[in-house]
Amino acid sequence: MKIETICVQGGYEPKSGDPRVLPLYQSTTYYYKDPDEMAYLFNSPKAGHIYSRISNPTTAAYEEKISQLEGGVGAMATGSGMSAIMVACLNLANKGENILAINNLYGGTFNLFKITLPRLGINTKFFADDMSDEEIESLIDENTKALYMETIANPAMIVCDFDRYAKICKKHGIVFVVDNTLATPYHVRPFEHGANVVVHSSTKYLDGHASCVGGIIVDGGNFEYKGNPRYKEFCVPDASYHDVVYVEEGGKAAYIIKARMQYMRDMGMSPSPFNSWLTNIGTETLHVRMERTSSNALQLAKLLQKNEKVEWVLYPGLKGDKYHDLAEKYYKNGFGGMLVFGIKGGREEAENFIRKLQLIKQVTHIADVRSCVLHPASTTHRQLSDADLTLAGITPNMVRLSIGIENVDDLAQDITQALEKI
Repeated sequence: MKIETICVQGGYEPKSGDPRVLPLYQSTTYYYKDPDEMAYLFNSPKAGHIYSRISNPTTAAYEEKISQLEGGVGAMATGSGMSAIMVACLNLANKGENILAINNLYGGTFNLFKITLPRLGINTKFFADDMSDEEIESLIDENTKALYMETIANPAMIVCDFDRYAKICKKHGIVFVVDNTLATPYHVRPFEHGANVVVHSSTKYLDGHASCVGGIIVDGGNFEYKGNPRYKEFCVPDASYHDVVYVEEGGKAAYIIKARMQYMRDMGMSPSPFNSWLTNIGTETLHVRMERTSSNALQLAKLLQKNEKVEWVLYPGLKGDKYHDLAEKYYKNGFGGMLVFGIKGGREEAENFIRKLQLIKQVTHIADVRSCVLHPASTTHRQLSDADLTLAGITPNMVRLSIGIENVDDLAQDITQALEKI
């Protein structure tokens, strides 16, 4: 099936007499008459459902849809995007080991990598996109377990050069993890360009309606853990779970099976079935929403470029943008719905612009059907030092616009009138 059809029909296949629409299974537990059935499922949870902390029929159908959209071999939904990122890393790295991460990350992710993971004994080595391959490779040692990127950095708007980073990861035998939240599989499918694991904050475009916090991890099934000395824990019996060996139990899906049988079971970051049900409904219109928001964003980026009160605009769909050629290489069907720009006059005028908007609302969110705005330096990235703000590509005059699916003329009018008043 093509992307658009998977959005509408993927993940759930009703049998004769079943509900046509994916049902909401609002239940914590499941009945089995025979004790042997229950015992079998405890040995192999992938064969059915025991308890909704581990898996749920509604969530499973939604997971299958996202796996199909990304072209993976399995997925695991979580209670938030941050929990998806956390588990994606914990599933690979242990105490005393490290990951590589680009420095231009979403503020919450940067804080996780710089502060929280080191408290657990997992260090992060940050690199800049403009470093040479040799400089980046010099950071890799025998304890490096992953390289982490965003398809497009939030809000620095740096487009990931998949071919470059996939080559580095393959050379050193490390897992390539990509956050595909802002691009979505409608625009970019990272597994087609060498990524091994994909994460999403499903709170954003997958849900699309600002109704459900959630996350999801997708396994590409394209990394060979067996025989790789970096990933012995995938290849030896797990004493915490009946001595299962994940490369044997999961095969190509060893990564996602391990994530579920270890971290979902023990840490319980599962989504509610209701949130999975709502998010699945959101994904049914993903392709329609992404087409519209991308078209709107490109038109508004061009409008902002022409305004005398705007110092600069970053949007990969603009010809002349630093990352336009890379976006042309990897993106399909447009360039996404987020853009950032700098207002002349610095921080004060950037904040005044937000005050003058009428239709576009200031919220701590992006990727909604409704357009929204934020000043990153004083909100999502306020926990960062001035030095870290610079590393993340955040300037005092930066305004982040997440464009919705409203009429583009109404959005243009609101932006123009706000700029006229500062």
